[in-house]
Amino acid sequence: MRYPKTAVAALSCAFALIPAGIASAGTGPAPAPTTTAATSTAPSPSGNPASTRAQAAGVCADAYQIGTTGYITRSGKTIASVKQFYSPSCAENYGYVWVWQSFRDIAGDYDVTAAVYSYAQDEILGKRSWTNTTAQEFWSNGTSTVTECTAATGSVRAAGDPAPVTGHSSKRC
Repeated sequence: MRYPKTAVAALSCAFALIPAGIASAGTGPAPAPTTTAATSTAPSPSGNPASTRAQAAGVCADAYQIGTTGYITRSGKTIASVKQFYSPSCAENYGYVWVWQSFRDIAGDYDVTAAVYSYAQDEILGKRSWTNTTAQEFWSNGTSTVTECTAATGSVRAAGDPAPVTGHSSKRC
C-alpha cells in the first residue's frame, strides 16, 4: 500500500508540470502599460508634479511634498487640501491646492488661489488665481524661498459666498 500512494503523488506532480496549451510571444492581447506616479500625467490628491496642470505652472519634475497637509473648511466641512512642495533641482517651493470631490459635487463653480507664504518676507509669493472654475488641481508659481521658513497657502470661494475660506500647510524651515 505504501508504494501506490507514492506513485499517485508522483504522477500528480508530473501532470501538474505538463502545460495545458502552448503560448508563444506575440499571441494574445498586449499587456497594459505600467504607469507610476512619476510618469503619469494624471492629477492626484497627493500632488503629481508631472500632471498637465503642474507642468503648465512650471513645476519641476522632482518636486515632493514637505511639511504636513493643511485643510480648507467651509461651514464645518473640509473642501480642499493645501500642501507645499519642494524641488531640489530647481531650488523652488510650490503651493498646491486639491479641491475635494464632495465639494465639487455641490458647488458649481468657485474661485481658487494657491501660493507660498514666506515668514522672512511676510509676503505671499508665487500666487496664482482662478475664477469661475470647476477644476480640482491647482499649483502656484515656483518661489525662490528654499532658504526661508515657508508654508503653502490657498483659498476657495464658492459662488454666492462673499469671501473665500483659507488654509495653509505647516511651517517649514
